[in-house]
Amino acid sequence: MNSFQCIGLIGKYGDPSVGETLHAVSAYLQSHDLEILLDESTAEVLPDHNLGTASREELGQRCDLVIVIGGDGTMLNAGRSLAAYDSALLGINLGRLGFLTDISPDSMQESLDRILAGEYHTEERFLLHCTTMRDGEHITDTEAFNDVVIHKWNAARLIEVEIHVNNQYVNTLRADGLIVSTPTGSTAYALSGGGPILSPSLDAIVLVPICPHAMSNRPIVIDGNSMIELIIKESTQAQVSCDGQLNLSLQAGDHIHIRKNEHMLRLIHPKPHNHFETLRAKLSWG
Repeated sequence: MNSFQCIGLIGKYGDPSVGETLHAVSAYLQSHDLEILLDESTAEVLPDHNLGTASREELGQRCDLVIVIGGDGTMLNAGRSLAAYDSALLGINLGRLGFLTDISPDSMQESLDRILAGEYHTEERFLLHCTTMRDGEHITDTEAFNDVVIHKWNAARLIEVEIHVNNQYVNTLRADGLIVSTPTGSTAYALSGGGPILSPSLDAIVLVPICPHAMSNRPIVIDGNSMIELIIKESTQAQVSCDGQLNLSLQAGDHIHIRKNEHMLRLIHPKPHNHFETLRAKLSWG
């Protein structure tokens, strides 16, 4: 039995090429007499959509399910904006890897048939909340679905970051940067940096140095409820980035506080769903 009555649609930002898939999804949902709301920013590039539109806040408040059409970057953006609501997210992949948007357009109708019939798997993912402080004042408060990254830009010099976990000093890292990743983000930048792949269900955070000066610096996995404080000790052209989409320039003396976001995000997948099968397919394991 279908438990979804109002369904939101979000397409890749500024990309009209999602139009064909979006029209196919909306026609399918309309044939099942479901209420459909289109994300306002998606509607701007699809003038012939003939659907009701809504802000992200309205999508979160009104929709039982939000279907994201694009790549993982589109899902990251949608996840950050909808985490505070009870909407479930489903991804249709128009990108490359697609760890989060795992339904292909070719199997879209079959997958939606199973989901509307109640044959789906639900999993909860947590996000990170990142606060940047400068001279005792809040500069930014942002969320990250994949990772918070301290990194250099536009300068071929190391940055120096003092790391504290739960008010305990860990070390002072001299490197190109540091990745603080959720289990979701462990298959993204953290994996490229040599970090471990974490099961999505783990309540853990991984800290991965980026090209550290000392080869003894290695990724560290800590409890997911840890409080992380990063202090920029020495910096030329450093930034903090959330999911590679939200960026802020840093100065020496800035404090970055990172903790688990209080809201969990619900992702759904059509049955059968197997995380290891996804890893084999996306990472080309033998």
